[in-house]
Amino acid sequence: MINRIRDIRKAKGLTLAELAEACDPPTTAQTIGRLETGMRNLSIKWMDRIGAALGVDPETLVRSDDNPLPQVVARLGAVGAEALETPAEAVLPSDLAAQSSERPLTVLSVTESIGEYRPGDLLWLRQLAPDEASEAINRDCLVPRPGGRFAFGRLIDRRGTLVGLLPPGAGQKQQVVDNPPWIAVAVMLVRPL
Repeated sequence: MINRIRDIRKAKGLTLAELAEACDPPTTAQTIGRLETGMRNLSIKWMDRIGAALGVDPETLVRSDDNPLPQVVARLGAVGAEALETPAEAVLPSDLAAQSSERPLTVLSVTESIGEYRPGDLLWLRQLAPDEASEAINRDCLVPRPGGRFAFGRLIDRRGTLVGLLPPGAGQKQQVVDNPPWIAVAVMLVRPL
């Protein structure tokens, strides 16, 4: 089992000290750091305390090595979808967790207002095989491009191996991707309040 405290804490934007203070009763940043790194045993009591402080089910604090989790692979900014240098583990919303075994999930992080999306939004996408593109027509999609890049927009056309996307920004031109290995269709928007 792998401890996910650090990933969840960072996804929620908390420091070690902030998480330690949010625990009931409060603890120290050093203790949280030791629990994150495995230098201190993560008991059920600690899982309950830290889960409550993070606002997650305590069971999400650990995971099996055998189950790969969705990753944030790109950011959406004013110039379009940009690949991250290193993909980051995404905190999975509970209502998608039950469906995650069907098809891989991917996450797009929004850094600037563009179209209907706002900074801080996380757009959860379910990967489809290219031959299933008809399921995604007129829906927002993320499509991998050569060189580790991505295209994002409304899927408006599929002809042979070509996929046409209309980006969400005003005045942007249609993007065409030839023979993508997969197409990820938006299934959920997570927007912090």
